[in-house]
Order: sequence, then structure tokens, then C-alpha cells
Amino acid sequence: MPLPVYLLAVAVFAMGTAEFMLAGLLPDLAADLGVDVATAGLLTSAFAVGMVAGAPLIAALARRWPPRGSLLAFLALFLVAHVLGAVTDDFAVLLATRIVAALANAGFLAVALTATAGLVAPDRKGRALSILLGGTTIATIAGVPGGALLGAVFGWRATFWAVAVLCLPAALGILRGLPAGEARATAGPLLRSELAELRRPRLILVMGLGALVNAATFGAFTYIAPVVTEAAGLGTLWVPVVLVLFGVGSFAGVAAAGRLSDHRPGAVIAVAGPLLALGWCALGAWAAIPAALLVLAFVQGALAFAVGSTLIARVLYEAAGAPTMAGSYATAALNVGAAAGPVVAGLTLGTGPTGPIWASAVLVAAALLLAARGRVVFASSAGSPLVTR
Repeated sequence: MPLPVYLLAVAVFAMGTAEFMLAGLLPDLAADLGVDVATAGLLTSAFAVGMVAGAPLIAALARRWPPRGSLLAFLALFLVAHVLGAVTDDFAVLLATRIVAALANAGFLAVALTATAGLVAPDRKGRALSILLGGTTIATIAGVPGGALLGAVFGWRATFWAVAVLCLPAALGILRGLPAGEARATAGPLLRSELAELRRPRLILVMGLGALVNAATFGAFTYIAPVVTEAAGLGTLWVPVVLVLFGVGSFAGVAAAGRLSDHRPGAVIAVAGPLLALGWCALGAWAAIPAALLVLAFVQGALAFAVGSTLIARVLYEAAGAPTMAGSYATAALNVGAAAGPVVAGLTLGTGPTGPIWASAVLVAAALLLAARGRVVFASSAGSPLVTR
């Protein structure tokens, strides 16, 4: 893999930490700002909404800009948003900074996904994507649990400051790893032609499946702290432990899927999809048993990211006719789910701390039913599109 792919993954690590970090901070943040936990959960949804809206919009605006300059500008805006979030005492202002940070993250990820796909051979998109998303999974292993621990010791604001600092080495990596380049050539598909790809049923279908699976992941992940402290009866310092296990599992899932998603995506979905749904059911039933919670945190992390990354890779394949916008479509698919998941899961908190886990099981089941009802068959060879009949 080219070195720039790994350097982009470093930046994705910083942004992934920011996107996921509230999972371990919600109770303390809510108490400090005078809102309930479900309202604080809207910070995760706001971030995801900003990602959904921002990905296609900013990708369209930046489609002719030099990639390195675009990535650095988005990273700088992301840094500023987290500095402002760290110093505010107003929930509405914090919500606004999350939206701004999301727009910056959306632009960055959309450009990074497209740039990454262009750095490798056509049949290695899934592998390159797994490395890029590896930055997100490492964030769940180290960044998010570290942020939760930092928040537990020094308060939630310290985590926002830490994310801002993480942007600095990420920017250095981009400066050293990517050429300055010139503006992208004006030749190529017109924007309206690339947007017209969104009328293709196969692309919409695979984006919808990715959104549902990601909604399940974010729905459970956002409210994992109450599961640990209330359902399992563990102390707050166990929250980072569970997050580490989920992150280690997610890294394993992305790594395994990255080697299969280009050539055998059907096998990944057919095997890991049903296991993912059953795993959420098992976690909902056995969350009160600490040992089961710890084991299932790892297993669900692996299954969720194996299925999710495979579906997002298929979005890039299906959007091959939109070379400058494909990354934004993949980003939107990820974050439609990330926006909806916490909202749906938050509605179930009244049933108890495991309500979000059961909501995740339902969302994955819906994705499997959609695939079955559409008689979806994933191509067995790289570069071949999703086939439906």
C-alpha cells in the first residue's frame, strides 16, 4: 500500500476519536451542562447529521481543489471546532461546534476516500479502505477509551482538548505524505452526471444496507456507558475497558474484511450479518453478566465493522461512475446510520439501559430482511457490481 494511505489513516484516527468519544463521556457531560443523557446523545446525532449533509455538499465544492490543500483546510476547521467545544458552558454552542466539526470531518473523509481509491489498483479498493478505516478502529481501541479515561480523571473537556492536539501530527503527516499538487483536472464527468448515479437502485440499496448496519453500531455504542455501569453494575473505569475490547474487535473485523471484501463480499455478509444480529440479542440478554459483556463487546466490534466496512467498499464500487463524489456517497451512507442510530436507541432508554442494544438487533434484522426481500447477490469478483434481480 502507498505511504499516503497510512498517513491519511492517522488523520482519520484523530477524527474517529472525536466522532466516537462521547460514548464514554455522556453521563458526566450531561450532568455538567444540565441536560439529560438522551439529550446529550443528540451531540452524536448532530455530528452524524453534519456528516450526512456535509459530505456531498463539500465534496461537490472541493471536487476540483488540490487534495492536500483541501485536507489541511478541513483538518484546521476541525481543530478550531474542538477548541471552542472545550471552552463552552452552553449546550447549544457545543451542539453547534459538533455540527461544524462534522462538516469538516465530512469534507476530509469524502476527499480522503476518493483519494485513497485513486492511489491503488481498481481491485484493491477494499483493502485500501480497510487501512483508512483502520484509523477509526484504532481510535476505538486507543483514542476513545483513552478519552473516556481522561474524561473520568480530568473531566470531559480534557478529551476535547486532546482531540485538538491530535490534529497537529495528523496535519504534519498530510504535509509530508501528500504532494502539493495542482487543482484537479476539469476533464471528467460533470457534477450532474455524478449526482445522477444516485438514481441507480443498486447504489441506493447498498447505501441503505450500510446505513442500517451503522445505525445499529452507533445506537449501541453511544449508550454503552449505562450498559456497563447500570446493567452490569461495574464502575465507571470499566467503561474504557469495554470500549477497548470493542475497538480491538473492530480492528480485527476491518482487517479480516479488508482481505475479503474485494473478492468475496457475499461471504462476509452472509456469515457475519446474521451473527451480528444474534450477537446484539445475546448482549441484550446477558449484559448483566460482566464476563459476557466483555466477550460480546469484542465480538460485536469485529462483526459490526466487518459487515459495515464491506458494505461501504461496495458503495465505492457501485459509485465508480462518480469518481470525485464516490467518497461522499460512502460517507453519507455511514453517517445516515450514525445520525439515526442514537436517536432510535435513545427512544428505548426508558425501557432500561439495554434498550439501545435491542434496538440495534432490530436494525440489523431490518437490514437482513431488506437484503433477503431484494434477493441481493454480492459479486464474487472485485470490480463487479452488486447484482439484483
